[in-house]
Amino acid sequence: MRSSTMFSSFFKTAMIGVCLTILLCGAAFASSYSFGVHNNSGSKIVKILVSQDGKSWGFFDIGKGIAAGATETLVWDASTEGEDCEQYFKAVFADGSESDPTVFDFCEKGLILEFD
Repeated sequence: MRSSTMFSSFFKTAMIGVCLTILLCGAAFASSYSFGVHNNSGSKIVKILVSQDGKSWGFFDIGKGIAAGATETLVWDASTEGEDCEQYFKAVFADGSESDPTVFDFCEKGLILEFD
């Protein structure tokens, strides 16, 4: 009977560990925000710019760009945690033109930014 009690205790401890791991992984996943970018224009998007104040701009790494008519998913970097949900966004196109800056709420679930 002693080994049965030890197994039961071990099993409970292991299950608590598994549950904690799942909760921690879920919390880490929930803290990352993703959103879609749809390119409605006839030109490839080569850069997505973002700003908290509309004056100082950073950018997302979008690889080789977002083709005309395509939709891509972007994820905020962990370094942006603590920033406001509302941010200014604008797209830079292959022809050098830029979209007008627009404020979007990136905390919104299912957000898809559309650039013309």
